[in-house]
Amino acid sequence: MNASAARHPVNPLVVSETCPPRRIHMLLTPKWTSMVIYVLSFGPLRTGQLQRSMPGISKKMLTQTLRELEGDQLISRTVHQVVPPAVEYALTDLGRRFVEPLLALYDWADANGELLDIVERNRAASGGTDATGAESVPSSSSQAA
Repeated sequence: MNASAARHPVNPLVVSETCPPRRIHMLLTPKWTSMVIYVLSFGPLRTGQLQRSMPGISKKMLTQTLRELEGDQLISRTVHQVVPPAVEYALTDLGRRFVEPLLALYDWADANGELLDIVERNRAASGGTDATGAESVPSSSSQAA
């Protein structure tokens, strides 16, 4: 789908399972996928370094995300034969192709923090989740309605 079609869809608009926008959403849907790709864009890291770079990710979730990305061949896993064994993760050539659009999105987020603040406040007021994925508790004033 080109940009023109996205702005002027045929009627009715159908976003099929195989269209590129939907496929990229399926790839990036897991919470930590894009963040792992972003962090590894700065260079190869060991598991502990990755976990310290992303406060809030559990070891289990990091391991699951790394396995999925390795299966997708977006990252590589190298085991160094030292005692104890050291495992290092790095972006593959394919993985590096995903960094540019992520950086554009992150640059937009840096430049539009106030819009993100508004959405987070709206979400909290409606009882949704905050930026960390934790349940937001509406304030007493919004519960009075």
